[in-house]
Amino acid sequence: MISASRLRKSFGRTVVLEDLSLDVATGQCVALLGPNGSGKTTLLRILATVLRPSGGTLSLDGVDALKRPEAARAIVGVVGHGSWVYEDLTALENLRFWTAMRGGSASPTRLQAALQQLDLDAVSHDRARTFSAGMKRRLALARVALSDARILLLDEPFTGLDRQGRKWLGEFLYQFKAGGGTVVLATHSFLGGLDVADRIAILYGGRFALDRPAAELSWDALRRLYDDITGGSA
Repeated sequence: MISASRLRKSFGRTVVLEDLSLDVATGQCVALLGPNGSGKTTLLRILATVLRPSGGTLSLDGVDALKRPEAARAIVGVVGHGSWVYEDLTALENLRFWTAMRGGSASPTRLQAALQQLDLDAVSHDRARTFSAGMKRRLALARVALSDARILLLDEPFTGLDRQGRKWLGEFLYQFKAGGGTVVLATHSFLGGLDVADRIAILYGGRFALDRPAAELSWDALRRLYDDITGGSA
């Protein structure tokens, strides 16, 4: 589903990614671990086709994402580190606007159902500025519930979520994988998302220092490997 080969990205003289390759199969979730500044967000932005690499190739579900980025974007859903809600719009208006920005449409019933999944249906007509931080994160996740994407790219998706949002996201990702979806989840925390992962990859110094099946790693072993590779960097 995702095939990236020898990706490089530099900003001026600063090299962020160097000779990085990643293959993720249908129905698989890869958790990207690494300290802040290790290149996780840069890699996600390249996979999302919003940032062009300095070199390398990228294919998403058989589409050459560098030659046909618009076609690739149609199958990719992205949830960034921030909630990115529009404070002066209601929850329902936020979803309607996001859907339109992707060039699609959704019936009022489907929009309301997405809010209901995140337990936001009772506040669908309330402006987002009245929401708590956890509610705003759940509203951002409602976009995922509306998405027809086959690939999900998530940047620190569990950060700032309340308990209800964390529970929903974990269950959704299991269902998404079971339906043939592919997930790349970036985090620098050991507190969320790793139980969903089929593979754990540690990104450090612009390269993968480790890429192994999650089943082979206990939490303690992963923590020790991470500290050995990164020096315990957060």
